[in-house]
Amino acid sequence: MSEFIVDADVLANARFGTSQLTETVSALKMLREPAQPWYRPWRDAHLAAFTAQLDAQPVWKALVDSAFGNRWTADFLTVPPLAPDLDIEDELGPLSALPDDRIRADLAVVRSPLPPVLANGSGLALHVADLLRWVWTTTVEAEWPRRHRVLQADIVSRTSRLSEQGWSGVLRGLGPDVRWLGNGRMQVNRSNFPPTDIRGRDLMFIAAHSRGVNVSWRLPDRYALSYPVTGIFATAQPLAEPLVRLLGRNRARILVESAAPISTTALVAATGLPLATVADHLRVLSGAGLLQRRRSGRQVLYWQTPTGQAVTTSVT
Repeated sequence: MSEFIVDADVLANARFGTSQLTETVSALKMLREPAQPWYRPWRDAHLAAFTAQLDAQPVWKALVDSAFGNRWTADFLTVPPLAPDLDIEDELGPLSALPDDRIRADLAVVRSPLPPVLANGSGLALHVADLLRWVWTTTVEAEWPRRHRVLQADIVSRTSRLSEQGWSGVLRGLGPDVRWLGNGRMQVNRSNFPPTDIRGRDLMFIAAHSRGVNVSWRLPDRYALSYPVTGIFATAQPLAEPLVRLLGRNRARILVESAAPISTTALVAATGLPLATVADHLRVLSGAGLLQRRRSGRQVLYWQTPTGQAVTTSVT
């Protein structure tokens, strides 16, 4: 699936959102295999408990070993949600109801032959749901409020570009292989497949803490791209101490984070500061001529003025 063919109605109705199930499946992938450096502290914190669970649950271990290939994930793990921002139990419900033959068929695309515990087992969808529920409650749920702020900040920043930059601006940076080709064509990966015509269908973009862009579908009429956001895990760049002494640590962080246009919501997610505190610092920095601002839809974007750029680069 290398391209989506879209029309004006698809683009007008396309939605950005989050999915707790997508976030959980991404976490499962990262527990299974070594991850990028910014994910490693999280993975190290949970790997021992995850390994112990797999050792105690042979069906879970077989599912993890069989569901993920080099380029393909079993389809039942990647079905788009019926709507963005659902609770995980709402997403696990349809998955839990899948028959064993459907689970086995999806797994067989990734790995064949299947191990006996899967080839002969029953209630496989319930095992899948229990595995994902454990990953969610043990490794993701406590972090979800902050993760969700990061994801929402990315969504706001990305959709604010639509009026000025069009879909080429919205898709820029979504993933290395995702871009707007023009004339109703959207590249979604580099796979050598015929274009997929999704005119008249539903398209969703799902922000997630993941390792890359994934294409998914719920036939006949729902398609989705999940794409990586790394804000919660990325290590902040150290602040120059002279800048900290000049502005204070929190105002210095906000000024540095505003090198490119950024929303208040995104700054809250990036700094971990309360909204009122961020708003107060933005007012002071703007009043000092270090930041400029402009409304974009419902959001106000802030970025460094030339003076702000000079301060951040010269005060070292």
